[in-house]
Amino acid sequence: MIRRRAGRTAVVAVLLAAGGLLVTSALRDTLTYYRTPGEVLGDPDATREQVRLGGDVVPGSLHRTGDLVVFRLAEGGREITVEQRGVPPETFREGEGAVVEGTLAADGVFHADHVVVRHGNEYRPSTAPAEPVDAR
Repeated sequence: MIRRRAGRTAVVAVLLAAGGLLVTSALRDTLTYYRTPGEVLGDPDATREQVRLGGDVVPGSLHRTGDLVVFRLAEGGREITVEQRGVPPETFREGEGAVVEGTLAADGVFHADHVVVRHGNEYRPSTAPAEPVDAR
């Protein structure tokens, strides 16, 4: 009877461990981590790999020339110039947080494949006055 109970306990432990591994591996790809400009600039291997870079778009740094968008991301007193081809999201603005994914070139310019706008966890109502709705 004691052997049976120990066997059942072992089977339950193995099943729980296997389930935990499945859940962990499934969630690993859903988490989005990003690195700050200071971390990327301080990593000598950053030019060899695809990186997610996050920070705030520096006010006055956003320039568009055709389909090329150039801006600087800053976090913790460090900045990186970012170049991206294409149109960034509608909510992309100077002074707002953004995460870009791409590669850091040897000249220190980050070439982004795409831009994602970072959202805060607080709701802030629009500062613009609401326009009345025409009730015809």
